[in-house]
Amino acid sequence: MSADVGRPLTGLMADPTDLRIPGPTPVPPEVLAAMGRPMIPHRGAALKDLYREILALARTVHRTDGDVLTWPGTGSAGWEVAIVNLLSPGDPVLAAVCGDFGDRFAGYGERLGLDVRRLDVPWGEAVTPDRLRAALGANPEVRAVFLTHNETSTALTNPLRDLVAVVRDHGALAIVDAVSAAGALPLLVDEWGIDFVLSGSQKAWMCPPGLLIVAVGPRAWDAHERSRFPRAFWDLTVARQSAAEGMTPSTPPLSLLYAFHAALGMMHAEGLDAVWARHRRLGELTRRGVAALGLELYPDPAFASDTVTGFRPPEGVPARELVRAVRAEHGIELGAGQGRIVDDLVRIGHMGWVHEPELRRALGAVGAVLRASGVDGARPANGSPA
Repeated sequence: MSADVGRPLTGLMADPTDLRIPGPTPVPPEVLAAMGRPMIPHRGAALKDLYREILALARTVHRTDGDVLTWPGTGSAGWEVAIVNLLSPGDPVLAAVCGDFGDRFAGYGERLGLDVRRLDVPWGEAVTPDRLRAALGANPEVRAVFLTHNETSTALTNPLRDLVAVVRDHGALAIVDAVSAAGALPLLVDEWGIDFVLSGSQKAWMCPPGLLIVAVGPRAWDAHERSRFPRAFWDLTVARQSAAEGMTPSTPPLSLLYAFHAALGMMHAEGLDAVWARHRRLGELTRRGVAALGLELYPDPAFASDTVTGFRPPEGVPARELVRAVRAEHGIELGAGQGRIVDDLVRIGHMGWVHEPELRRALGAVGAVLRASGVDGARPANGSPA
């Protein structure tokens, strides 16, 4: 046996709230404690009661009277769940792409055999209703539209409610990636007419990675009846039938369900409107802090996200180098960009279990690193969080 086995891990953060990447996010002590509960029979009465309560609580957060279902998996698995359950090989779909995650969603459609048409928007700009309406007008046969609620890679929130209205006017399905939005930003599934929403536990849900959550509307169920994709593990019908009995089709990830239950309890104790308002305040605070340091937001400010802030590093400073220096000198983890914009922006996550002090520390660390490097424009200011 290796002598390294059992050796304490290195690189663990002294303060877990200094994990300021856009996900996974810090896990609250209440959620960590819940994960330590003993295992229970995964087909027993206790599990059934727990799972029914989880789904009921999750429906209220999604603002839906419809189905909410879970699987072991990440948010990316939700792209495949949507495609193989709601569409058929060769179906024409429109992917609205304004960042790396929208690009990946489109890529899943292509790999699974859909006829993917793309609405490509410059990264950092939003998908607007006019842009979407024009793209659908040029592609009248489109049966579904892939939308990203909050584009994590560019720190931008698309105007989802208005976009869904355009999709429904066209008669297509609105399939929404809400991975970095659900649980933090207003998301009214029934009122807005969203057909399918997917998210992952590691973002605003305040849990470790590994649980996929989806909400399914009535038009999606109609489409599911017509879908010709083969499916097994991801079959919506099987998951729905199991959920009606308070179970999952396969062995449930018990520790993650314990975590999700605890996190949902925290959200309901705070109040969903209060949760949304807190994220809005934290987004505003972070953007003010970025401006106070003389830095520029990466996305269009009119669509800047309340769950993650992206800013351009000063000229000549690669984003990854700034992230490395903040980690080395202050023990705070920030995120660089993703995909082809990896060095174009730095991202500060503020979703889930987050409050003002940790954001002020993060912004202060960015300012300190830039000033120590002699970068022009990195300045403290009155009211600065530095």
